[in-house]
Amino acid sequence: MIEAMFAGTLGQFSLDVALELPGTGVTGLFGPSGCGKTTLLRCLAGLTRLPGGFLRVGDDVWQDGQRFVPPHKRQIGYVFQDSRLFAHLSVLQNLRFGLLRSSEKHMLRSGEKHMLRSGAKHIAEADVIGMLGLEPFLARYPAKLSGGERQRVAIGRALLAQPRLMLLDEPLAAIDRAAAHEILPKLRDIAVMFGVPVIHVAHDMAELERIADFLVLMRQDGRIAATGPLGAMLTDLSLPLALRQEAAVVLGLTAGDYDEAYGLTLCNGPGLSVTVPARLGVGEKIRLRIRASDVSLARERPAGSSILNILPARIVEVQIGEGAHINLVLGVGEGERLLCAITRKSWDVLGLRLGDEVFAQVKAVALAAR
Repeated sequence: MIEAMFAGTLGQFSLDVALELPGTGVTGLFGPSGCGKTTLLRCLAGLTRLPGGFLRVGDDVWQDGQRFVPPHKRQIGYVFQDSRLFAHLSVLQNLRFGLLRSSEKHMLRSGEKHMLRSGAKHIAEADVIGMLGLEPFLARYPAKLSGGERQRVAIGRALLAQPRLMLLDEPLAAIDRAAAHEILPKLRDIAVMFGVPVIHVAHDMAELERIADFLVLMRQDGRIAATGPLGAMLTDLSLPLALRQEAAVVLGLTAGDYDEAYGLTLCNGPGLSVTVPARLGVGEKIRLRIRASDVSLARERPAGSSILNILPARIVEVQIGEGAHINLVLGVGEGERLLCAITRKSWDVLGLRLGDEVFAQVKAVALAAR
């Protein structure tokens, strides 16, 4: 568990947050520009100190009143928008700088063994190089790398410092889409393979839909709007996430049989099955993104439809505003939820009410992540 509380004013901006975050997996930090996402990361890292702040990571208190563990002793891996590599060092030398500044070595020298990564295995150089695909350019210097390659090296250097917590401040914002698409799943691998909790700041919710387990939504005034598991946050009609034009849910499914003739894989979740237009291996775990705008409703199961995915559903939440559309949350399977936006006219013509049993027609699905 990570517990944090920071309140204070920096110039014209005020930050006032109190958080309890999981000590595992990926936590996404999302909010409008200028809401304090980077400031919060800097407070967690100890780079910005607000009076009266509190921070506990696991069993260790890094800040409380007069107690303040300085940044170099916090075992933080910090990756910025720009890679900040040492231009005079090769890729391998940059990576090994992470080992040299490893908190593990520092704490062993100073005798502060209680600060070691409790229960975690040593993060090996070979494992990091393999996971990030760095082998082909270990002898190169940063000037000879692409933006995406430099970010991979920066992530590797941070990992080899043996962090207890990884802080990622929009690490994909300054690189092209193809490079970002390649790196993004590796950010989840940090938490899964190495057991290091990750706090990832992103300006694009699609990034967090692919890798996050938990979400923190910040307001423009530097306060917390809501926190919770990703799925619950995406389908909460009281939050702006569910009302966006690109509002979507993410389902965790397992790949089943592949239809060679049509290029389709049947994927299964608790109490539901969805056909995905992709070749997936049996047993492969995936995240499937379904947009609210791609879900329509029918009172009876449609016959002769071109839509492959028609799921029995129940209307579990309704938001009727002043506009032409009504926002719905649908319960499907065993505890899963979909978003749906329909017109007021459709709602009235179908005579729909809260709690009604319906059929959700999913017009399109997208593989968010493997």
